[in-house]
Amino acid sequence: MATNLNLESETSPRVLLSGNEAVARAAWESGVRFATGYPGTPSTEILETLTGYSGVHCEWAPNEKVALETAAGVSLAGVRSLVTMKHVGLNVAADPLKTLAYTGIRGGLVLVTADDPGLHSSQNEQDNRNYARFASCRSKWGFSAPSPGAMS
Repeated sequence: MATNLNLESETSPRVLLSGNEAVARAAWESGVRFATGYPGTPSTEILETLTGYSGVHCEWAPNEKVALETAAGVSLAGVRSLVTMKHVGLNVAADPLKTLAYTGIRGGLVLVTADDPGLHSSQNEQDNRNYARFASCRSKWGFSAPSPGAMS
């Protein structure tokens, strides 16, 4: 995590960031003002990095379902929100994901599920694009370092 950087005042158009730091910065630059998640490698660093930006309320949730439901409530109130979890966390949050697909949101909500190819810190591999299809909601997938900023 780039705790030694003043994250908001980088004057260079190019900043060296990890993928998680880039997701956090893109979220802040796109107006996310509430972020929550359930800690789990490899997604933990996103929320930790967001705490370094002003104007973003960040909190850990007791599980992934609560994280998604909390962010959905904040989004329904008109605030842009972000939820982070590792890929298997979406199994826990599947019910509210499906419900959100037909109830809708107001302020905008981004759900980041961090995959773990090769099972470095997880019990299984899964493709969460299938959840997007199942819930009939849009999904975007980043494949390179500039991707998070380009998707915001």
